Amino acid sequence: MSDTDKDMPGYEAWKAGVAKSVAKFPERRANFVTGSGAPVAGLYTPLDLKGKAYEANIGYPGEYPYTRGVQNTLYRGRLWTMRQYAGFSTAEESNKRYKFLLEQGTTGLSVAFDLPTQIGYDSDHALSQGEVGKVGVAIDSLADMETLFDGIPLDKVSTSMTINAPAAVLLAMYIAVAEKQGVSPDKLNGTIQNDILKEYVARGTYIFPPAPSMRLITDIFAYCSKEVPNWNTISISGYHIREAGSTASQEVAFTLADGIAYVDAAIKAGLDVDDFGPRLSFFFNAHNDLFEEVAKYRAARRVWARIMKERFGAKNPKSLMLRFHTQTGGSTLTAQQPDNNVVRVAIQALAAVLGGTQSLHTNSRDEALALPTEESVRIALRTQQIIAYESGAAETVDPLAGSYYVESLTDRIETEALAYLKRIDDLGGAVRAIEQGYVQQEIQDAAYAYQMAIESGDRVVVGLNKFQVKEGPPKGLLRVDPSVGEGQVKKLQALRAKRDNAAVKAALAGLEAAAKGSDNLMPLILDAVRKYASLGEVCDVLRKVFGEYRPSAMF
Repeated sequence: MSDTDKDMPGYEAWKAGVAKSVAKFPERRANFVTGSGAPVAGLYTPLDLKGKAYEANIGYPGEYPYTRGVQNTLYRGRLWTMRQYAGFSTAEESNKRYKFLLEQGTTGLSVAFDLPTQIGYDSDHALSQGEVGKVGVAIDSLADMETLFDGIPLDKVSTSMTINAPAAVLLAMYIAVAEKQGVSPDKLNGTIQNDILKEYVARGTYIFPPAPSMRLITDIFAYCSKEVPNWNTISISGYHIREAGSTASQEVAFTLADGIAYVDAAIKAGLDVDDFGPRLSFFFNAHNDLFEEVAKYRAARRVWARIMKERFGAKNPKSLMLRFHTQTGGSTLTAQQPDNNVVRVAIQALAAVLGGTQSLHTNSRDEALALPTEESVRIALRTQQIIAYESGAAETVDPLAGSYYVESLTDRIETEALAYLKRIDDLGGAVRAIEQGYVQQEIQDAAYAYQMAIESGDRVVVGLNKFQVKEGPPKGLLRVDPSVGEGQVKKLQALRAKRDNAAVKAALAGLEAAAKGSDNLMPLILDAVRKYASLGEVCDVLRKVFGEYRPSAMF
């Protein structure tokens, strides 16, 4: 007698009935797949979970291996932080948007910087022309940061800053603004992204080569562990990996591989894993496949807990907890029929909540066309609030646990992610895998397969390749005035004219000397920005010492 016969005597009879039904009414297509292209069976049963011990593999919320979440009661105690990623034009305009969001009920700020800021150039640099304030706010100096947070008490809000290569400089400016408000660094709560490895792979806003970039990151770890203890010193990002076209399993694997590289680098720099481990955080995407996305978050938690415990010997339970922010998938939004994006974002946000996210940003319906308007941002925020207060999704912890489908998906993503991690280890770790182009090629292959499925019609995107309608040109989009760049340059010139330039020169000289040695650079960067050295001036000193990264060509 087979296990099926003993445990599920009706299963074979059910399958026979399915065969008859399919013969009479053929299924919609030959192959059913997840958003990542993995096969989906018509039914999942206890047989798909056979041999899985509940406590060892799934467990309880707030307990190892954290499959069901890092908090015992999750949203029954406190809802996730509702962040809305925002920043455009000038610090003055972005400050108004932040105050609007706070009035509408957002519970955390998330700063978007313009492209020149992200790559360490001042607004008056030749390469900044035409880009100032376009995709985020322009921050040239501490003066801009003071304006950005004017009237916003930094001991009362949590702030996330999406900044990577010059993360140390922007964090120093934030600390200096807090000091001017009378807020000590130990009272600050928030996150800097500070994840340079994914920039080499998927996003491109890098400045320095890997070795000095890793030094800056570990310097931040060490400095904040003592001076800014409540700050999340890195947000290890799978979001941009997914935006570049990866599958869900690749997003987990490549993100955690970067995490391993950061932990390795910090330990080699002399830090104890439990001194910085509790302040590591992660950043994931939310795509349209509701169940696969929920499973992805659950698998990521379980894999990371085991990595930190078994590979790095972490003892503090908080070092084992994968805490993460989620943003809905920008690459899933369509310029066609943009109101459809409201529905996509709602599904994606629900997946993040069902998956136990700690904070969430919901994209706006018009972001495939332009920066979001206030009306669009309000709808995006209201989406989170409706999920929180009306849907029932926040009433119990990990509500999809025990679903044969979700548990099977969780196991599959874990297995696939572990296989990728082994391959990356065999290549010498994340940095070597990136240098060899392995990670980039895997993402490119997945992105190509996804795009081919859309173009062939095998994958339907409503309004794009099916259910199209004739549409006029979009109206009411937010546009950044080109004069913003001119005004920002004038402000920067005025600042340089009135600051103590001798003090700035001395601070930059001290930073250069330290960069040539091995001292922690955070105190030197903080000293320079307090004296109103500009972002570009600080980064130019580091460029002079560290050089700039030049990617290898890939075909």
